Amino acid sequence: MKVHLVDGTYELFRQHFGNAARHDDPPPFAAALGVLGSTLQLVADGATNVGVASDHVIESFRNDLWPGYKTSAGMDPVLLEQIPVMEELLAAAGFTVWPMVEYEADDALGAAAAVADADERVELVVIVTPDKDLGQCVRGGRVVQYDRRKGEFTDEAGVTAKFGVPPASIADYLALVGDSADGYPGLPGWGAKGASTVLAKFGSIERIPTSSGEWGLAGLRGAEKLAVTLRDQLDLALLFKRIATVETDVEVGTVDAWEWRGPTPLLASLVDGLGAPELAERAERLAHRRRAR
Repeated sequence: MKVHLVDGTYELFRQHFGNAARHDDPPPFAAALGVLGSTLQLVADGATNVGVASDHVIESFRNDLWPGYKTSAGMDPVLLEQIPVMEELLAAAGFTVWPMVEYEADDALGAAAAVADADERVELVVIVTPDKDLGQCVRGGRVVQYDRRKGEFTDEAGVTAKFGVPPASIADYLALVGDSADGYPGLPGWGAKGASTVLAKFGSIERIPTSSGEWGLAGLRGAEKLAVTLRDQLDLALLFKRIATVETDVEVGTVDAWEWRGPTPLLASLVDGLGAPELAERAERLAHRRRAR
């Protein structure tokens, strides 16, 4: 059994700024319909157990931790209004959907990846997103990320090759270097090279010695300055690590509950109203093919 866990928010952005944007006058809710179509394509390609996580609201508990954390301010209203439409379409199509409010889509994906990884029947867990935050959830070659736009899979070795640290250190890495997309800056002076070099040796922020003389990294430029910054701003680094850490205690159900068994009767009326009746027909064909096996 293979489990596919889809970052619905990312997919909506991808459709909005990709396929829909290539049309001079895209139809209403084109991006939401695009996500439905792309998720059905996963089934057509053989996916059986599928869960889709979305940021029902962009804000989360992390906004209470850091005032600069990402919000919905400035987002295209056309995109924002499609989030609940996408969720409704996917649920009507028979997919398990996790609309996040207090938590984020990443948290639901991380929780579901942990549930699937613990299920001995599962051969492979595919987290369908290129989001670097989810790199911390990758496990060997069993839990991997998949970038649909590039057609690339990333396993644990791939995460290490890209960031210079293994999945277990990704939250620490992001805490030090920051994440402009999520709205937290990291620590001054800590760039990708310094963070990966130090964390490759010590694994986590908490285990980094306070003096660079104890690092044993003579070739690292500006090591003492980095050590002083970390010592002086340790509480901030740990706060950013908390923000960067994917929560895995979100309720997502069981692997069996994520099995796709076909669309509900509601799907036809929804897509008819949005001018895409062919999507309901496609879902029915896929379900008939699945039942015939």
